[in-house]
Amino acid sequence: MSDWEPFLDEVSWFVQPGESVVVGEARPWTRGSIDGLPELSALFGSAVLTPVSVGGTAYELLAWGSPSDRRGWLCHTPLEAEGDFVPRVHKSFWRVCGGIVERFGEPGTWWNNQNQVLTIDAARVRIADVFADYAWLWEDAGLEVPIDPDEYYAVAVEANGNLTLAHRGNGRLVLFAPDHAFTHVTPLVGSPPYSLLTIDKVPDLATWIEVCAAAWRDQ
Repeated sequence: MSDWEPFLDEVSWFVQPGESVVVGEARPWTRGSIDGLPELSALFGSAVLTPVSVGGTAYELLAWGSPSDRRGWLCHTPLEAEGDFVPRVHKSFWRVCGGIVERFGEPGTWWNNQNQVLTIDAARVRIADVFADYAWLWEDAGLEVPIDPDEYYAVAVEANGNLTLAHRGNGRLVLFAPDHAFTHVTPLVGSPPYSLLTIDKVPDLATWIEVCAAAWRDQ
């Protein structure tokens, strides 16, 4: 049995009626490691990669675990990013993986309930427009938004619209979560409780990736 079957058992909604699906031959990971991300590199190194086409769009299914307890990610294919619109570590990630669009058998991590994780579609979200729609959060508290939205981009988009943001230069990580039940978070200085938050002990993009990768590796 290929890894596509347990994936589809859990994420049956991903394939729409009438969409064509082509599942390729599974193979071990051969793209090497990513500098500065040892946990993710170890996880990738133990993955089985299965190419999949759904409705003419190419994906890669990465999976781990015993035959009776598989888990994994459905990812976009790698891409090359030019310019300085994302940090170096994210560019390095994209060279081997285009980002995660679905998961199965997942542990509890900061990636739960996220529709997009480290994808180009997430990175294209217009943060300034989102903040403009929620300007009242700060105005009602007599505050101003304490960060420049143009300096940040989305690294994850949650199903309810919450965003995980990273600074384009130094990778500083913040959550924009007007609708959340998170623990281990702290309101960013100058922000009301349900707006911009920091994750305790997860200050930046690289740490966020490593913490989540470690949870997948240890499951």
